[in-house]
This record gives sequence, C-alpha cells and structure tokens, in this order.
Amino acid sequence: MRIELAYGRDGLAVDLPDDRTTVIEPTDQPGLPDEHAAVRAALRQPIGALPLRNSVRATDRVCIVFTDSTRATPNERLIPWLLAELAHVPADHVTLLNSTGTHRPNTPEELARLLTPEVLARYRVLNHDCHDDAALVAVGSMRDGTPALLNRHLVEAEVRIITGFIEPHFFAGFSGGPKGIIPGCAGLASVMANHRPENIRSPQATFGVTLGNPLWEELREVALRIGPSFLLNVALNARRQITGVFAGDLIAAHQAGTEFVRRSALQPVAAAFDIVVTTNSGHPLDLNLYQGVKGLSAASRIVKDGGTILLACECREGVPAGSPFERLLRSAANPAQLLQHLESAREIQAEQWQAQIQAQIQRRARTFLFSSLPDDVVRACHFEPCHAPGHWVHEQLAERGPTARVAVLPHGPLTIPHLASTLHS
Repeated sequence: MRIELAYGRDGLAVDLPDDRTTVIEPTDQPGLPDEHAAVRAALRQPIGALPLRNSVRATDRVCIVFTDSTRATPNERLIPWLLAELAHVPADHVTLLNSTGTHRPNTPEELARLLTPEVLARYRVLNHDCHDDAALVAVGSMRDGTPALLNRHLVEAEVRIITGFIEPHFFAGFSGGPKGIIPGCAGLASVMANHRPENIRSPQATFGVTLGNPLWEELREVALRIGPSFLLNVALNARRQITGVFAGDLIAAHQAGTEFVRRSALQPVAAAFDIVVTTNSGHPLDLNLYQGVKGLSAASRIVKDGGTILLACECREGVPAGSPFERLLRSAANPAQLLQHLESAREIQAEQWQAQIQAQIQRRARTFLFSSLPDDVVRACHFEPCHAPGHWVHEQLAERGPTARVAVLPHGPLTIPHLASTLHS
C-alpha cells in the first residue's frame, strides 16, 4: 500500500506491505462550508460568556493572544475575522501578543505571514519573551513556590482574548485553552516549574487527559488568576481546514473543543506493534526536532517494549542548533544516562521536559529519524539515521520475522492511539 506521510510542506510517500501494515489516523472531519460565518456565529453566541462585540467597550485595552510559527492555527484567517468583530475598538487600544512560550521570537516576515501584512501594519504586534523580567508580572505562585510570571500586557489588559487550535498534547492532554496563557505568555521559571520532572512522570500527564493531570490543572489555576479570558479556539483536519469553532469562557469553551477533537483523534488498537512509523504532522509542526518529540510520544503508546519507532520529521530549523534541548541531548552518552541526570538534578533546566520524555521512550524502544538533519547530529540526539523509510520498514520486518507488524501514524500526534478501552477526560 502507498501511504502519504505528513512531512514538511510537500509530504512523503512510502510503499509498505498491505498484509502487515495498519494505518491509524484521526476520523476525517469535513471542513466547515463557511469558516468565516462559523467563527462570527461562535463569537456572537459564545459558550458561558457574553457575545464578544457587545461586551467589549471602545475604551477597553484589548490583548489578543495568537500562536507562533510552530503551530498550525490559521491565524491569517482567524485574526482578521476577530478584529472585524472588534471594529469599534480603536487600533491603538489593541495589542496582538505572540504566545511564543519558550520558543524564539518570530521575525517581521513571519509575523506578516501569520497575521497578514495589513494587520501587522495597523496594530501593535509583540513577541512574548519569557526571559524579559520587565515584561512579566507575578500572579501568585506555582505549586512548588516558584513565582507565577505572566506577560504584563496580558495581565493588565481589560479584555483578554486567547486564540489558537486544539490538538492532542503529549503531556498537557490537549493544546489550546489555558495553554495560550501559560506556557504561551509565561516566564521561563514558571514554565519550568510546571514542567518539572515529577509532573512529567505522572501517568496522568499524557495525551487526552486534562482533569486529574497535575500539569494541566496547574496551568488552569494560574490562567484563571488574571480574571476572565475569552477563548477562540478551532479544530482542524489534516488539510488545515477548520472543522469546529469554540468560543467563550476559557475553560468551558475549551472543554467543548477537547471533546470534539477527542471523538476524531481517539483511535483504539487491539495490540502493540513491533514497528511504528510516525510523523509530527508536517509543516509547521515538524520545523525542528524539539517539536518532533510529540510524534515520537504518540508512537510510543502502541509500540512493544523492545520495538522500533521511525519518526519522519523534516527539522528544517534544526534541533534547533544551540538550543537548551540540543545541549541537554549532547550532554549524555545515551538516553539512560540523560534520564538519570535529569531526574536527579537539583535545578530544572530549560526544555528538559522534552529531553526527559524522549529519553523515557528511547529506554524502551529503538528510535530512528528520517529528517533533513546531518547524520552526526541525528546520532548526537540519540536517534539512528534513516534515509529511505519504505526500504527501512521492509528491512525491519524481515529482521523481526513473519509475525512482525507495523503501524503507521501519518499525522503523528494528531492521533491518540491507545491500547486501553477508555481515556480519562
């Protein structure tokens, strides 16, 4: 069978044996026939909140949070439609805040593509900087006593609107909702406190779980401290079409969205597989290896102990090179050593949560990477290079014998494959 993997902008086709391959992907949802009308209707009939255009005064200071270039949110459509609903608010009362979390800032060219040149020219657009103490304000503490630091523009606004899209998340349950506030607009120390090793180790910190997930519940607590925030989240299909719009109260609208996404993403399998081929959903989600850990984590849910995972992740922006994530990976000779170091260290390091999850997976499964990265970088990151995915799968099947089977996750972490009969919400 010929399978199209989500890889970079153009995709990647692989030929695999029909009788030994299981393809696991979200239940396809059709795109909405009129996306603009659906967004407008959701803003005017929100969940647990007043209609947006009627509740925002022309004198209000408005902060609109949007997702950065590593996310697939159709900002170029959503943000202009949202601003049209707020046409009565002067442009100089509106700040558009890029929820970069701990990621790099986006360039002016990237911001123009994300928001449209017209929006960028008319409104104040800022990259959140998790390192800029002057731009942060404390809103109490995290559960471990670390100050809970959030972007000052967001906290001090009279109207907060959090935009984004909802997809399964490998340790926060689902993206969207309060994640747009923290980690999206939080200080680095606060993010590290939330992503601390004991939270990452929790069995509840996984795909599809919010309630009972210590990491997500702490994010919710901090996000609610700044007062009401209006949510505009969407669900997308593999073609990046909007399939659902969820607007209103930060928590209630997000819950409605996660239940919608859960119904299509949740895919049961009868037994674990010897080999799993996964992706990180293609561009822009596979820009770097740091993001690719999400696809690796989806595969780990259904691979046998001692099995093999192939991650197809383009990584056109590298690991990224010189990032805290890369430095952590290069600091250890193997995943076991890395995991021991991370879990015994007295101080939390930036991006260690991603390295911790990768190392946990690599302790129980052999991992290969098909990417644009040089082989020496791939090996330094504790993967084995793969140069021809289809040929690689046939070799793996031959090596493991006639009973070996392969699973393919063409859209990576947009699917929640699982062996259990139920998932918590």
